[in-house]
Amino acid sequence: MLRLHSEIRGYDWGSRDFIARVQGRPHPTAAPEAELWIGAHADSPSMVDGYGRLDDLIRSAPTAYLGEHTVAQFGPRLPFLTKLLAAQEPLSIQAHPSSEQASAGFNDGNKSYIDPYHKPEMLVALTPFEAFCGFRDIAASIAALSALDLAELDPIVDALRHGSLREAVTLIYALESPATIVKEIADRHPTAARLAGHYPGDLGVVVTLLLNHMNLEPGQAVWMPAGTLHSYIEGAGIEAMAASDNVLRGGLTRKVVNVPELLQVLRFTPIEPPLVTPIALGRGVEYWPVPVPDFRLHRIRLTEGVETAKIDPAGPRTIFCLSGRVTVTDRAGELTLSGGESAFGAVTGGEITFTGSAAEVYLTSL
Repeated sequence: MLRLHSEIRGYDWGSRDFIARVQGRPHPTAAPEAELWIGAHADSPSMVDGYGRLDDLIRSAPTAYLGEHTVAQFGPRLPFLTKLLAAQEPLSIQAHPSSEQASAGFNDGNKSYIDPYHKPEMLVALTPFEAFCGFRDIAASIAALSALDLAELDPIVDALRHGSLREAVTLIYALESPATIVKEIADRHPTAARLAGHYPGDLGVVVTLLLNHMNLEPGQAVWMPAGTLHSYIEGAGIEAMAASDNVLRGGLTRKVVNVPELLQVLRFTPIEPPLVTPIALGRGVEYWPVPVPDFRLHRIRLTEGVETAKIDPAGPRTIFCLSGRVTVTDRAGELTLSGGESAFGAVTGGEITFTGSAAEVYLTSL
């Protein structure tokens, strides 16, 4: 078991309180703190005491750290990434490519693709969490747009009535005088008004009217497969995902927007709000099932009634202590983690024992 030191990404939508509070640092911080990355992605790899970068360490002996099965399936790299995310303002409206799209785009030299890998992800809310996730029922979108009583939206409503979400979204991004239209919508729609307050004149505000609007309670999880349009609005959560940073953005951001590429990866199919229900594995241990082999996220909660928990995860694993103090033991030894601290364990670590009396821990493995 190796102690990690992970980087905080300071995007402008981040919180000035949450991550610092978890780590026991003074807050509010001088600058926003958006994401704590725990893993071996080359953009922000965790550092290992006495070894340097985690990705370099894994490359030095991939089979020893990851196991033959992981290397055969994913190559000599850690296939998952865990993030502590804290949003004080809305994130970009975005989607992620499939494996085939990511590989083709990256190998073709398309600068929109950072990695040749897909990026399915799941977020577990740690606080009340607001998000837009996936296209909602078309009839609900027709009702929402029609209620705004704006002639400029009539062609979009007609496209929806003919069942074409692709055409409706394309027409939104082709609207003329976006500043005027977004302001008129904001004057009529309270959620649009909040978004427009951060991003005036941004057509992403209009697109959110076609999406499922979700308010998660702590412990609820949302699943984001490839091609699912989404935007996280406010709150803190734990994200587990395939180790990729491929993001196609369509607004609500000051970063690069690539609408044509976004339209290529989107799945234009209405879905129910994509909630994931946890499954208990034993006293104090549960996980959220996802339909991809790249990762599995577990939560271990230790209380006065459950002071020891055990789990035997497949493959390599990262461990993040959200709160309290926990002693983690595997075949490689023992390590104590406090709130905001993390560790990496090799596949040879075998069964892990967690001991503590008031701790919440997240383990990502295969």
